[in-house]
Amino acid sequence: MRISEALATQRPFFSFEFFPPKDDAGSRALFATIAALAPLRPAFVSITYGAGGSTRARTVALAKEIQHEIGLTVVAHVTCIGADRSELRALFDDLARSGIENVLALRGDPPTGSQFVASPGGFSHASELIAMLHRNYDFCIGAACYPEKHLEAATFEEDLRNLKIKADAGADFLVSQLFFDNAHYFEFERRARAAGIDLPMLPGLMPITNFAQIQRFVAMCGATIPPKLSVEMDARRDDHKAVEDLGVAYASMQALGLLQAGSPGIHFYTLNRSPATRAIVSSLLAASAWRPAFSITTR
Repeated sequence: MRISEALATQRPFFSFEFFPPKDDAGSRALFATIAALAPLRPAFVSITYGAGGSTRARTVALAKEIQHEIGLTVVAHVTCIGADRSELRALFDDLARSGIENVLALRGDPPTGSQFVASPGGFSHASELIAMLHRNYDFCIGAACYPEKHLEAATFEEDLRNLKIKADAGADFLVSQLFFDNAHYFEFERRARAAGIDLPMLPGLMPITNFAQIQRFVAMCGATIPPKLSVEMDARRDDHKAVEDLGVAYASMQALGLLQAGSPGIHFYTLNRSPATRAIVSSLLAASAWRPAFSITTR
């Protein structure tokens, strides 16, 4: 199913993001994770690229396998980095022949410690990739957005201008970078709507299961951890189970607040693991948490 159609009709709307494994053992673990999450009926699963486009072939192969053998709707990540226009056209032709209807079009991140450099004959911006897809293919096109702005944007205004260019180029829906403070997301959403960006927007959450790991992630992507959450996590840093329990509880409260405020769903960055995401989504489903908040009045 096309994601734009699912977003218009499906509530609750949950999606899960995975990254391509490096070896056969990783592949077995990934498919065990997908099998554990499949009963939650995700609207889609997405498969990322490695930095520098390093896992392009595995991303496409996994997208085909998950959609055709497991039967889940797949969004294939495609980046500008590491490929020229003809290589990207060949990749999109392959996806289209395989029945993949949805792609997330990204500029892509260079390997750690280096700067982005467009491939000769390639694209420099996600908006250029989106425009090419919109002109030449019938994919449903997703794009990324950044509640705390992209690291390379000088200001929030510049970041919104870049997002508006992607929307106008032909994007159909947006998926946000991870964040840990809903206030950042709500303010970003307000500013985006005021700028004329009216695409469906999925907030992205990453349940904390390892505090040191999450600190590395936020340093790379520009997200921030609220001070109180940081203090509580630091107090538990030597107790893995306590960290994970707090991470699940915190992400559950975030998701509840987002859904009750009217967000169409939640996109979960799973890190190829199932327990935390499964616990959060199961609790949300049990509580019918996507319904708007209500107040109790007395007479």
